[in-house]
Amino acid sequence: RLYDKYNQQGLEVLGFPCNQFGKQEKGENADIKEFCESQFSVSFPMFAKVDVNGTNAEPLFKYLSTNKKGFMGTEAIKWNFSKFLVDREGNIVGRFGSLDDPNSLENDIKGLL
Repeated sequence: RLYDKYNQQGLEVLGFPCNQFGKQEKGENADIKEFCESQFSVSFPMFAKVDVNGTNAEPLFKYLSTNKKGFMGTEAIKWNFSKFLVDREGNIVGRFGSLDDPNSLENDIKGLL
């Protein structure tokens, strides 16, 4: 619920579904958005499905993964629910994997607001 708690102070969360990991996002964009809202109470913006790795990767994810390497210096995003923390100036402050609890980022987020 970090988005709801800190959105008025400037926090933005952007959701980008991706079907590159186990084909978990098979549905249409509207169906994915509805599922996320009903099952996870998502209230932040959800975008259309994108590729995050490879030659067809969305430029945003090419930029993020190239400029903030992951575990052991890898650029590739390893799984759904990977997270990037970006400050107000567009600097990539952190990169977090799918197993990192978003709530563990709260102190970092508060420090940037």
